[in-house]
Amino acid sequence: MFISKNKIIIFVKMIKTNRNYQSHHSAIIEDGCQIGSGTKIWHFSHIMKSCIIGDNCSLGQNVVVSPKVIIGNNVKIQNNVSIFTGVICEDNVFLGPSCVFTNIKNPRSEINRKDSFVSTIVSSGASIGANATIICGITIGRYSMIGAGAVVTKSVSPYALVQGNPAKQVGWVSECGERLNFKNSLISTCEVSGEKYILNNNNIKKIQ
Repeated sequence: MFISKNKIIIFVKMIKTNRNYQSHHSAIIEDGCQIGSGTKIWHFSHIMKSCIIGDNCSLGQNVVVSPKVIIGNNVKIQNNVSIFTGVICEDNVFLGPSCVFTNIKNPRSEINRKDSFVSTIVSSGASIGANATIICGITIGRYSMIGAGAVVTKSVSPYALVQGNPAKQVGWVSECGERLNFKNSLISTCEVSGEKYILNNNNIKKIQ
């Protein structure tokens, strides 16, 4: 059967190339941003002035990065995430769809608190699940895992797995995100990577 080329329409929205990063034509990128090599910015995202985004990052659809935000290298930001002034994401962070940050602990519409933004640090390798809420003024530890929908009100230890509202620690994870088992020993081996971790005084350290 013959199919006319006119009946086969392949519509591809090409991304614009600007220096060493790429952005979809619908994205808004304000002057004064620093965006690293290999970073891709997708549909309807808004990158505001004076923010810093590292190399090889991926920003999905409808992502907002507010002024003075700092994002490290190889950070993956899924759709519908707003990162407000005061947030710092270190290298290799994953931000799941529609996760929420805050930067004021006691917001009021009629009171201007732009000089009172509170910092939040998402440490290297950490993952934040879809629809999780991160209350400002805390540190999300290295390689920790925040479950989907969690409401995190206090700092999270490195390698900790937290879930719920309010979020509570329910276990530990390896650097590749697999659950670690310390039931019968203070040493646990990641089933995927083979790396070993030791539990000491409620802290995790990789030993191999």
